Amino acid sequence: MHWFGFGFNAFAQICVQEKSDKEDSSSAAGEVKVNVPIELKNHVGRSKIRASWSRRASLFLDEEKSVRLAGFCAFISNESFSPVMVDTRGCRDAIISETHFTLAFPDRIECWDLQSKEKVPSWSMEILTQSQNSDVNLPLVPGGYISSKTPIFHSLSSHLQAKSLALGGEHAILLTAAGAVYTWGQGSHGELGHGGLIPEEEPRTVEALWGMSMRSVAAGGWHSVCVGDGGDLYVWGWNESGQLGLPSRGLRKASQQKSEPQAGELCGSVSACLGEERHEEVYISIQAFPALVDVSPSCEIRTVSCGSRHTAAVTTTGCLYTWGWGEYGQLGHQTTTSLDEPKCVEFFRNESLHVVDVVCGPWNTFTAAVKKEVLAM
Repeated sequence: MHWFGFGFNAFAQICVQEKSDKEDSSSAAGEVKVNVPIELKNHVGRSKIRASWSRRASLFLDEEKSVRLAGFCAFISNESFSPVMVDTRGCRDAIISETHFTLAFPDRIECWDLQSKEKVPSWSMEILTQSQNSDVNLPLVPGGYISSKTPIFHSLSSHLQAKSLALGGEHAILLTAAGAVYTWGQGSHGELGHGGLIPEEEPRTVEALWGMSMRSVAAGGWHSVCVGDGGDLYVWGWNESGQLGLPSRGLRKASQQKSEPQAGELCGSVSACLGEERHEEVYISIQAFPALVDVSPSCEIRTVSCGSRHTAAVTTTGCLYTWGWGEYGQLGHQTTTSLDEPKCVEFFRNESLHVVDVVCGPWNTFTAAVKKEVLAM
């Protein structure tokens, strides 16, 4: 399995410029904007990626079972990609933010303050039984979940039977073992999916999805997505940059301005339209209820991830689709153009790569893929 990254790279969280490349201005390494997928170095075997705005955490799951960080990491040595100063051997899961770095071990959870010089975790929890350990799926921990803001630990009712949890900019989306979806937090952009724009202090079921079993959830800065058992994709929240895959007024107007005809051409087009009925296009700024998005008509969605204002989905056929804000190349289409429609990232298809996973940082995207011939073996 190989990992690739693209998008925001100001802190070398995707790639660093090699000495031999310094004279090559065409090299993407070292650039702030990486708009074509680049393979991450030293990622062999089973591994996970977790990303924040300026950092990347790589969790190696084979013999090493440890975490390495890349990007802006005052917590580590002055290398571009190096082990953290704490002992991460035996780590099962990890998450990283701009302020905290959390590690899950078989017998404990540790949360380290990245802005502190203390040599002990700022918060920790012992895992007393093997059954508790099987439930750890960060940011979920036994009895609740952890966030990147104080207080670190938040309790959750055991009646929810939480299976997974995604934290957005100011909201949370939870998936239960039965496939139900709950949300809470700020709702000013419709990101809670309850039809209104008001906050919720406690987990509330998304009634529009009631009776439909979901298998995964993801949260962006101000939008939410989930994948149904049948591979359908549901989205809701803010659509300012097209991150929902629904028509965005801002993006459509920008596109129209770029392709505006000259005066003579405009005259001809107006004349041609005389007597024809004109239809007003519908734009979506905020989608306060879940909406079904048809990413690819020929296949189902396997997994999905959200950046601050972009979304990426992997299909069961191994294709990667991205849409939303693309200013830093995080959509992987070799441009910095934003999109309000899902579009296949042709790089992986052209390289005969089958995409198996995707993880979005706020302004970048990381994708795991395998060679198609390997799958055929």
